[in-house]
Amino acid sequence: MQGGRQLTGAYETIVERLRSIEEELRDLAYDRLRDSLDSPAVLAEERRLHQARRAIEKAIGLLGGGDADSD
Repeated sequence: MQGGRQLTGAYETIVERLRSIEEELRDLAYDRLRDSLDSPAVLAEERRLHQARRAIEKAIGLLGGGDADSD
């Protein structure tokens, strides 16, 4: 746990869901990045997905879920 804090049951559940969402966003972003060679609009979508993923990582960290940055 980050800073020695223990997660409560409710936070633990939320953090696990956020981690799952972060992983899905990462996969989508990688797919879009591969596709972006064909379209600037797809590259913009990948950037939005990356921003969303980073926001989720930040939320995990704020809730005390440890280091979510595992690229």
